[in-house]
Amino acid sequence: MPDETTKKADNTSAVIRPWPLLASKILNAFPIYTLRQDTRRSPRTGKDHDFLVLDSKDWINVVPVTPAGNLVLIRQFRHGTASLVWEIPGGMMDEEDKSPEQAAQRELLEETGYVPEAMAFLGAVHPNPAIQNNRCHTFLARNVRPRHTQRLDGSEDIEVQEAPWSEVSRMVDEGEISHSLVLAALFWYERHLMNLPPPPLNESLDNGTKTS
Repeated sequence: MPDETTKKADNTSAVIRPWPLLASKILNAFPIYTLRQDTRRSPRTGKDHDFLVLDSKDWINVVPVTPAGNLVLIRQFRHGTASLVWEIPGGMMDEEDKSPEQAAQRELLEETGYVPEAMAFLGAVHPNPAIQNNRCHTFLARNVRPRHTQRLDGSEDIEVQEAPWSEVSRMVDEGEISHSLVLAALFWYERHLMNLPPPPLNESLDNGTKTS
């Protein structure tokens, strides 16, 4: 028999409904985002509210693992925090990318020069559902080896370093790795090490129904 806490949670969730979309307009377009304003109606109060949304293509992250079991990390200067940040290879899907997996292989090659024997989907997250509409997909790159030189953009300067999982775990524990999407990717990888399957990719994003 469910306790009172469970009952309360169930009753609360039954009240929450999607907010109908009344209007949407583009405010500005940038290289990596389009800023739009959506007007939605609260199903609780019936009042209309404006919200800013960042439209973006999907992102990808790659957990590259060498035949020896080392992870391939990268470090680069990030302008948001004005600091050097430890990460894993990743980026935004390009127009020519036919799938997130293809984008993951491209980013891995461009940023590190490593090539995988195989790729496997680990999981996906919404980076910030409050203001963004995109996903970040994480892939495991198996048995990666350095085959090429880096193919960096003019705005990139990337250091590449291999590290065993124990060292990566220490870097997380001591705050040396603090990028939230990288931490999410490492969470998926840890689940993989425990032989847990990736979660299903939920495609049922309901943006509401536009009404006249």
